[in-house]
Amino acid sequence: MNVALPQSMPALKKLQASPGLDFVPEVEIPAFGARDVLVQVTHAGICGTDRHIFEWDQWSQNRIPLGITTGHEFCGTVIKVGPAVTRFSVGQRVSAEGHLACGKCEACRTGNAHICDYVRIFGIDCNGCFATYHSVPEENAWAVHPEIPDHIAAVFDPLGNAVHTVMTAGVSGKTVLITGVGIIGLMAVTVARAAGAAQIIATDVDPKRLALAKELGADETFSAREPWVSQVREVTGGRGPQVVLEMSGHPQAIRDGFEALQPGGTVAILGIPSKEITLDLSSAIIFKGATVHGINGRRMFETWYQMERLILSKRLLLDPIVTHQIDMQDFERGFRMMQTGEAIKVVMKIPQ
Repeated sequence: MNVALPQSMPALKKLQASPGLDFVPEVEIPAFGARDVLVQVTHAGICGTDRHIFEWDQWSQNRIPLGITTGHEFCGTVIKVGPAVTRFSVGQRVSAEGHLACGKCEACRTGNAHICDYVRIFGIDCNGCFATYHSVPEENAWAVHPEIPDHIAAVFDPLGNAVHTVMTAGVSGKTVLITGVGIIGLMAVTVARAAGAAQIIATDVDPKRLALAKELGADETFSAREPWVSQVREVTGGRGPQVVLEMSGHPQAIRDGFEALQPGGTVAILGIPSKEITLDLSSAIIFKGATVHGINGRRMFETWYQMERLILSKRLLLDPIVTHQIDMQDFERGFRMMQTGEAIKVVMKIPQ
């Protein structure tokens, strides 16, 4: 049975063309259509994109419309369903795929909706989940398994990025280098371990994150503040890693990753550079016979099934990554902790 709704709800919105977000105590409840589910959000993750919006950097200034409700990582409970909804009912816990594919372009119709030509994204192109209620198309909603806790279900989106990257690269039985262990890089460490990587090496500039990478299953870690390619080759028997998972987006890390890669190896790139970079294609890719995969989002919904099975297998270590759970009203502290490095992943509890 659908429940009665209040007249308004609190939300985090981007109202000013300057750093910060606004906690607005009363905004309109989202409308929902015949094929939508209305979700009462209980937990929402702060991601790197949200931090860009909070800091109002150049990307955000060119991409984010003022007035939008931010956020795209969440878990909650269905409280209303449209009359054409067939797969969900009131009371179900759900998360959701945050990329809204058109369903009509060639990519969508050939099983590649994650690279839809006309994709829209929650919290970027339309209102997101940093609010008590969020409207989601039935096709995007994902029923959360009862054994998966809310704070983990709320970070399915970034976990899916890590799973997509690792699975595309095919790490089982191979030596794997992960360049950049931010939130998704750390997730990639535990996913690669669960997926059967023979050896995992991580590089980053942050000693704290490198220590956490070790805790999550990395065999070796190296500081990216110093030359590390020769050290990686040494610990991989002189050949270099068979797989590189590029998670940093840093130009030098990308070049070093290709340099370290052994001939015939595979590189999967998720990290997004802030501007164009230079790369010697001849030595980095062509003469090495390297295979390169660009990773965007999550495969809909292959990656989601893989995520769920990995979590239920108890092979993933995610709680050390989700370091803080805070109330949404305390959002500024959450963003500051991410900026200073005190926090890794922050999940907000949404007011009910």
